[in-house]
Amino acid sequence: MTEPSSAVGRTFRRETELVVNEIAQGLRPLDDGVSWFSGLAPTRQQMVLQEVAGYALQAHITAVDGRVGVARSGVKPTANPSVMICMDPPRYGFAGMPSAEHVKAFRVLVSVFAVADTRRRETYCKGACGHAWHNLPAVSEQP
Repeated sequence: MTEPSSAVGRTFRRETELVVNEIAQGLRPLDDGVSWFSGLAPTRQQMVLQEVAGYALQAHITAVDGRVGVARSGVKPTANPSVMICMDPPRYGFAGMPSAEHVKAFRVLVSVFAVADTRRRETYCKGACGHAWHNLPAVSEQP
């Protein structure tokens, strides 16, 4: 298998960033993001999980964010991804999980990221945010 070109990889990372941030800001339902994620090849799913784990790390998730996010994710609190994200400190090895766990891991990661990122948008970035991903336009309906 060959690696994607750097341009293709950047485009894919940008798509991931957009989907995840739209979910985090309530511009896209989690289930729509899960449908997008489920349509990816397993190797792409692993790439997304690594990327979203990085977003969660950068958002400085807390144990409270983990519990609230898991509750929102629709994934059982006893599922591996739920337990991992609620540890103190959280564990981020989601991409190495069996592929049967990938959708659960995505739901948990995006949900926890949404909680932490919302907290940060409402505190650190309130009124003076220069992060482009915190100022996404509303998603327009496609005909």
